[in-house]
Amino acid sequence: MTKVEWPGGKKFAFTVFDDTDAAVPGNFEAVYGFLADHGLKTTKSVWPIRGENTPTIGGATCEDPAYLKSVLELQKRGFEIGYHNSTFHGVSRDRIAAGLEKFRSHFGHYPKSMSNHADSVEAIYWGDARVTGARKTLYNLLSRNQRKGISFGHIEESPYFWGDFCLEKISYVRNFVTGDINTLKACPWMPYHDPTKPYVKYWYASSEGPVIGSFNETISESNQDRLEEEGGACIMYTHIACGFQERGQVNGRFKDLINRLSKKNGWFVPVSELLDFLHQRNGHIELTPAARRRLETRWLMHKVKTRGTS
Repeated sequence: MTKVEWPGGKKFAFTVFDDTDAAVPGNFEAVYGFLADHGLKTTKSVWPIRGENTPTIGGATCEDPAYLKSVLELQKRGFEIGYHNSTFHGVSRDRIAAGLEKFRSHFGHYPKSMSNHADSVEAIYWGDARVTGARKTLYNLLSRNQRKGISFGHIEESPYFWGDFCLEKISYVRNFVTGDINTLKACPWMPYHDPTKPYVKYWYASSEGPVIGSFNETISESNQDRLEEEGGACIMYTHIACGFQERGQVNGRFKDLINRLSKKNGWFVPVSELLDFLHQRNGHIELTPAARRRLETRWLMHKVKTRGTS
């Protein structure tokens, strides 16, 4: 990986994409206040419309006035608002379109970055559609076929199809997760276009940390130092509503680690700003078959090691 010259003479880049699962008023705001106070601006995703079914994993949507008020305050403070599909379950194409318009009406633009919600049938290129060839066969064996054919956002004949909306309105979609804090080292092509997945403009990767324990482990002191030494970029994958804040108090270990990280010469910007910079630096990158095999294989090895996290 060619060493990146980060803006302003910064030595590395760090950000977070927060999946909105389980987020409700009162269980995430203190974490974002702490991040803001330490100069870190990250990305918080939302569900723009209310769900109708009983969720496997729920949380508030932008139709909750108190939740929307908190999210709009985050946007004012410089945090990016991302997209996590329409709501906590899949909805039909007309409701997906309505959800995207609702997002635009709230935040002034369509979402620039997104991540798929694992339990949503409208997810795009998800489940075994994330991988190709022999890796797809292996993935289905490892998941006992429980993730086979579970997403339909990219299937034109499906009532959940919205691939054309995604391509037109959204710049960056998350896919593979790595155990390495240096996301860019694991995926030096990001943001990249994958011709086998034509309805996504550009893909990006992320680093492991879905809950507070794994998040803290990935951003440990030694890993922070290595990220700085390598001059890399970290995009953490997480759910801030999952243990980062208890009874209004931010997790102590997380506070210590973020405080330490914030004192380093890092570029702390939201996900889309980081990806825009890389895209402008590298131009359009079309993923090659060899690079695709490398990404898919590395991700499958990581899934085996972590016993099935995203």
